[in-house]
Amino acid sequence: MPVDLAKLEEHLSKRSYVEGYTPSQADVAVFKALSQDLGYPNVARWYKHVRSYEAEFSTLPGSSSAGAVFTGEAAPEPAPAEKKAEEDGEDEAERVAAYNAKKANKPKTIAKSVVTLEVKPWDDETDMEALEKSVRSIQQEGLVWGSSKLVAVGYGIKKLQITLVIEDELVSLDELQEKVAEFEDYVQSSDVAAMQKL
Repeated sequence: MPVDLAKLEEHLSKRSYVEGYTPSQADVAVFKALSQDLGYPNVARWYKHVRSYEAEFSTLPGSSSAGAVFTGEAAPEPAPAEKKAEEDGEDEAERVAAYNAKKANKPKTIAKSVVTLEVKPWDDETDMEALEKSVRSIQQEGLVWGSSKLVAVGYGIKKLQITLVIEDELVSLDELQEKVAEFEDYVQSSDVAAMQKL
């Protein structure tokens, strides 16, 4: 089939290749359909350039369908994915906008801390099991109670040392200590012995 040289010349006056930004099978198809008689400068430049890839023709990517526009052959129906992309007309700006929107919806890292809280009882007769049960009964969003142990203070008195994980934005340690202090039958005081960001 003869190549529509005027159409090809017009196309190549704005582009380097028949399709895309690198040589492809579309260039190969048009190249093979051309004769040597080239009276068009852009076509001649393109022909000479594509000829330099002749040894690699079989390895070039893409399909020859884009070249059918210039050789007069009926171009095959685009694959569903290609058709959809054409219909969507999604350009670079839309892809960037979609990426930014996805990034904005990504959950943000939640700041958490591991805290060691020490709770002192009134005396050696304080029911430490009931004290711990009372402390653990405090439930709120962003608060997770961990392991605990009793640590000897002296004179037979033991304090409760309990680990907890808090979400910094949701849990105030001052408010938590106030809630612990409300169990006044068992609790004398509480202190934050250690705090570490997760």
